[in-house]
Formats: sequence, C-alpha cells, structure tokens
Amino acid sequence: MTPGLGPARRRAASGTGGRAVVTAGDALWDLAHAERASLADDLAALSPEQWDLPTLCGEWSVEEVTAHLSAAASVGGRMWIRSMLLAGFRPAVHNRRRLSEHRGPTAAATLDRFRAVVNLSIAPSPHLPAYLGEIVVHAQDIRRPLGIATQPGVDALLPVAEFFVARNFTVPSRRVASGLRLEATDAPFASGEGPEVRGSLLALVMCLAGRPAYLADLSGPGVPVLRSRITGGA
Repeated sequence: MTPGLGPARRRAASGTGGRAVVTAGDALWDLAHAERASLADDLAALSPEQWDLPTLCGEWSVEEVTAHLSAAASVGGRMWIRSMLLAGFRPAVHNRRRLSEHRGPTAAATLDRFRAVVNLSIAPSPHLPAYLGEIVVHAQDIRRPLGIATQPGVDALLPVAEFFVARNFTVPSRRVASGLRLEATDAPFASGEGPEVRGSLLALVMCLAGRPAYLADLSGPGVPVLRSRITGGA
C-alpha cells in the first residue's frame, strides 16, 4: 500500500513503481470516498428513531437515502443497463428496486452495507462530477433536516457546481441556472450572466439540485427566478 494516498491514487501508483500518477478522475474519486466516509460517521451517531425520519429527497427516509447511496456506489455500466431494462427504463422503478437490494433488515445493517461501499470507484458512465454530486447532495438531504452541522468541503463542491451549471444530467441543473449570475460568497465560484444569486457554494449546489430548503441561504435579485424554477412555479 502506498502511504498517504486515497484508494484511487494507490491503484494508480501500484502500476508505476510506487509513483503516484494522479488523474482528475482519481482526485474526484478520492473526494467521493471521503464524503461517503464522513456521512457514514454521522450516520453512526443516529438513534433508531432518526433513521425513519424524512429527508430533503422526496418521500425517502434517512435509511432509504442511505440504501440508495449504497446502490449508486456499486452499479457499473452493464449493471445499470440491465437494471433499467428490467425497470422498463423507468428511473423511479430502477431506483426503488436497487434501494431495496441494499437496505438491510435493520438500520445498523443498512449502515454496514454503506460502509462496505465507501471506497468503491464504480460508476455507470464517465461523468464523475455527477457521481461526486450524488454523495454531496444526498448527504445534505440527510443532514439538514437532522440539524447535523457537517458540510462537504469546497474542494468537493467546486467540481459539482461546475458540472451542474454546464449540463443537465440526473437533475435539470443547467436549466435552473440559465440566465442567472451565480456567485459563491465563500469560494472562488461564479457562473453565468443575469440577475445575481449569492450565497454559500453549498446552498448554490443544493438549489441547482432542486432543494428549495436552501433558498433561504441565498440572496440577490435572481432568487425569485431560481425559486420559481425549483418549486415548479415556472
């Protein structure tokens, strides 16, 4: 094992005589692994009752979001295609089936299953910032309603924000950002032209992912436009 390197970087080093050849993908995976580990630590402190509480992710409970994250961390391209075929290309059916597969008989078992995938570097497509966004956004879906103060670092948030404003993927984030000037007050991030929306980078990312709970953390003349887009008012 090459000391001081994350799992993705250790794999790169193993084929180069111990010299770490760090790619952008390696760095993104290391960030995803770290964010998963951080969430797992927060989940370990929950009471049994808290596992059943709602999150910012639709009707899913804390345990259901955790199981979804385990599923997302362990599905490659072929498995994703097969699952979607079986689901009739209905994402909600695919997600529900995969969630059920990774939910344990108890909350503790669900957490154990999540811990087992923390360091996996598997994705169904090359869009790694989107899969980093998966853990960043869903972790906050859990933490915000529970009042957990842990937040992802700027180094994890920046590539997600840049991806979200550049394209629609699993969320219509580019459409949400269109025609607005987004400016982070705590990080070197600014994008777009139009009415300004200012706030923490985390709040911007979460709103781009369609989480209206974070609108209160933003300011500027563009906020009403943003609000209408993510609450279905326009």
